[in-house]
Amino acid sequence: MTLGHFLYIPGVFLLGILIGYILGGRAAANSAADRDLVARRAAARRARSEPTHEPPHGRDAPP
Repeated sequence: MTLGHFLYIPGVFLLGILIGYILGGRAAANSAADRDLVARRAAARRARSEPTHEPPHGRDAPP
């Protein structure tokens, strides 16, 4: 093996680690954003479906 192999192979290896780290970080951020969106939608859905505990208004309201 030549001196070029001792520099080229670790260099490509480190470049691959760097690219993987960047792409993995982006994927993790997208996944977290997706989970947050799903949680917010579920909370909004629960809030719409739960009955309100407001006192009744109008003629039927107790004095």
